[in-house]
Amino acid sequence: MKTPMRVAITGAAGQICYSLLFRIASGDMLGKDQPVILQLLEITPAMKVLEAVAMELNDCAFPLLKDIITTDDPQVAFKDANVALMVGAKPRGPGMERADLLTDNGRIFSVLGKTINDVADKNIRICVVGNPANTNAYILGKNAPDLNQRNITALTRLDHNRAIFQIADKTGKDMADVKKMTIWGNHSTTQVPDIAHANINGDSAAAMVDAEWANNEFMPTVAKRGAAVIAARGSSSAASAANGIIDHVHDWVLGTNEGDWVSMAVPSDGSYGIEEGLIYSFPVVCKDGDYEIVQGVECSDFIKGKMKESEAELQDERNTCSDLF
Repeated sequence: MKTPMRVAITGAAGQICYSLLFRIASGDMLGKDQPVILQLLEITPAMKVLEAVAMELNDCAFPLLKDIITTDDPQVAFKDANVALMVGAKPRGPGMERADLLTDNGRIFSVLGKTINDVADKNIRICVVGNPANTNAYILGKNAPDLNQRNITALTRLDHNRAIFQIADKTGKDMADVKKMTIWGNHSTTQVPDIAHANINGDSAAAMVDAEWANNEFMPTVAKRGAAVIAARGSSSAASAANGIIDHVHDWVLGTNEGDWVSMAVPSDGSYGIEEGLIYSFPVVCKDGDYEIVQGVECSDFIKGKMKESEAELQDERNTCSDLF
């Protein structure tokens, strides 16, 4: 049997994690032959709920689940961790400006970055989910200089999956046949869902729809889907976010499918003219536990303009929190 992987998860008593933890323990994320140790972090007032979640995990008798650590101490939660899922974050409250949310969560992620830097495995793979995810990941990385910076990522796989559903629904095709969907930029309303290179059973997805729908309906529907879920449900996406996390880490560790790519927010290396270092969503292929940004994707002037708008938003977010790194 393989050596267990230690998976640290923040906000572990919350709604997303209630859909997430059981799938990790069953092998959906890291493979059906990979044992795991869950290292679950919560704020002190939520520890009783977290203990109940741990009880349920144990009562499932998952063969791959070798231990559960529940704690309100980040030093304990991130000790020797191989994977970190940064789900917990302060939610945006009534009357709160985005800049306030950036600052408040930025402080949290700066502290967590220092802790991870001190106690986690130096090659830890990190997926930041708590919003604003891209900039939180950027701040975390700046406060964790000893880590492999390539491995500090943010979640745009949920947006990627949302985009796949929209094009499949519009064309009446099977979602499993949609390949090479792309999300560029920030996990925000400036994100750029791009179907120009997507195909369905090898045929151009863009050719199956008109450009007006793609630009004026598809893109804003994907970008604002989270708000639509909140309006309909009364709370934010939970199960779909958990599924996006599973997909993100699964493909990163075990590889993407041949002939396809996925969307991940990763540190820019300057590809497509995006400022180096920003946590920006690109199309990537994954192999042997690593990823590479897909090169040579041709973008229209319209898409390029939208990509630069998303880059500018990320630059503004970074500048708002510049005192944290």
